[in-house]
Amino acid sequence: MVQYHKRSKTKAGGTGGLKRIANDKRKAHVGGFFSRSHSAQEGEESFVSTSKKGGVSKTKVKTALYASVSDEKKTFKTKIKTVKKSPDNRHYSRENILTKGALIETDAGEARVTSRPGQHGTINAVLLKIEKK
Repeated sequence: MVQYHKRSKTKAGGTGGLKRIANDKRKAHVGGFFSRSHSAQEGEESFVSTSKKGGVSKTKVKTALYASVSDEKKTFKTKIKTVKKSPDNRHYSRENILTKGALIETDAGEARVTSRPGQHGTINAVLLKIEKK
């Protein structure tokens, strides 16, 4: 079940009388499920579009093959190999789930995801510098 994001107003007031809500639950106050954006090794990229309040539509990444990786000078499209580490959950790297801050292995090298794939519909990343010893 999704989360309901509104404070309950059914508690007692200062005089001891109960406060009651004046309106029912609204679509704007209901949250969504976690999109679980995956990196796919082969196949097709897939996206899901959902409608939100005010006629806004949001695109979520379901499976991704490519990421837009930026280094200091330019941005280029590169293939995602695997998720190496995720700060949200240690099991996400095993399942190849992409979240903001996840370290991904690409054809260009190791990169950190800077976008929110479940919210933005794209995967943007910054190439990490590898210091040579």
